[in-house]
Amino acid sequence: MAKAVLVDAPADGAVPVEGVTPDGLEAALANLSADARAFVAAAGFTAARGTIALVPGPGGVLARVLFGLGGGEGNERTAFLPARLAALLPPGDYRLAGGFPDPAMAALAFGLGAYRFARYKGGSPATADIRLAIPEGVDAAELRRIVDAVSLARDLVNTPANDLGPAELAGAIRAVAEQHGAAVTVIAGEALEQDFPMVHAVGAAATPDRAPRLVDLVWGDPDAPKVTLVGKGVVFDTGGLDLKPSSNMLLMKKDMGGAANALALAALVMSAKLPVRLRLIVPTVENAVASASFRPGDVLRSRKGLTVEIGNTDAEGRLILADALALAGEEEPDLLIDLATLTGAARVALGPDLPAVFTPDDALAADLARHGEATADPSWRLPLWRPYLAMVESKVADINNAGTGGLAGAITAALFLQRFVARPERWMHIDIFGWTPSSKPGQPEGGEAQTIRALYALLKERYPPG
Repeated sequence: MAKAVLVDAPADGAVPVEGVTPDGLEAALANLSADARAFVAAAGFTAARGTIALVPGPGGVLARVLFGLGGGEGNERTAFLPARLAALLPPGDYRLAGGFPDPAMAALAFGLGAYRFARYKGGSPATADIRLAIPEGVDAAELRRIVDAVSLARDLVNTPANDLGPAELAGAIRAVAEQHGAAVTVIAGEALEQDFPMVHAVGAAATPDRAPRLVDLVWGDPDAPKVTLVGKGVVFDTGGLDLKPSSNMLLMKKDMGGAANALALAALVMSAKLPVRLRLIVPTVENAVASASFRPGDVLRSRKGLTVEIGNTDAEGRLILADALALAGEEEPDLLIDLATLTGAARVALGPDLPAVFTPDDALAADLARHGEATADPSWRLPLWRPYLAMVESKVADINNAGTGGLAGAITAALFLQRFVARPERWMHIDIFGWTPSSKPGQPEGGEAQTIRALYALLKERYPPG
């Protein structure tokens, strides 16, 4: 299988790739020879969205590629459409040659669309047969760090749980920390019971080699503004004693998608050397079934001191996040962001492509929405509707982990988390899916990075690099 890659500069003889709309097709053809125009016409190329025409030159060699951007009412063009070039081009060296509204986005799309998860595929490794030069004027280092971060998140989410347990996820965090000189501490197993009792309870049923962990990464100037990321790291979720049906377990390897995305965002921040004191906190567990499983009706003590009645053992992600958010709030960061594959309700409301965003800060929400649109990394804000707190009330404890009535599940989950946040006005919760159900331009089927490019742009704006 051919492999597509970005290269820093065009090779000698790199084939130009021109973006063409139907309205601009006549002008593009006017620059070709009569024979080339006839060839394109015979091929039936109309600049339809995502199509290509391979234009021959003298001697029949490939001289130019026309790439259809589509058009018409409703503007069918998408930011990631050029990602299709990674699959459509024949082996060779290429460069963008005009017609693309945003060359940087086109190159990013190509890089994201070139991703393949081939860890378990047999045969010889793919060679880098399709090479696209990063356009002149585009920050190559920035482009590569974004592609690398997205690939990191995708790789982690795509890795099955038998090869990615809590220890392996902690190892992945250590590896990124070592690249950037960050410090990492890990608390594991029984050592969690005193200070992180809900992380311990959720992970207690897993085998000793898959014991729960709390991973804490710190990087940057201690005197710089504090930015803390928290990621849900449930490496596999059976649902616990409230066991999921088998069909609902098929994608549960992705339940650590929040941790994968938070780590990828942390890597972006450190690679760009943003002037912040970064902290990444990842509680990581396997929600297994055994004699040590926590039970419906149990009452758990949390790090914050609140007691939590267990209404459903399949609402485990918010339990481990609650302990992690309580830890994060103890130093009152300037900005606290958690990412989690938390609720099916968010997917019912917004589908797989739109993560649900919750924050009391209107300006922060507006900033994320603005950057999401600019980076083609969208999300949608949902309300922290306080009257729904009644749905997570408990008669025997301070709060219940599962809302009653089966309604507003994403909102009640966010409200639950808010109870454990010291300064909610500085907090944002993002409920992601972390998965692309079917391939689309720039988004191969499988694990996905969601909101991290928009969040990175937001952080760069708030804390510009020197």
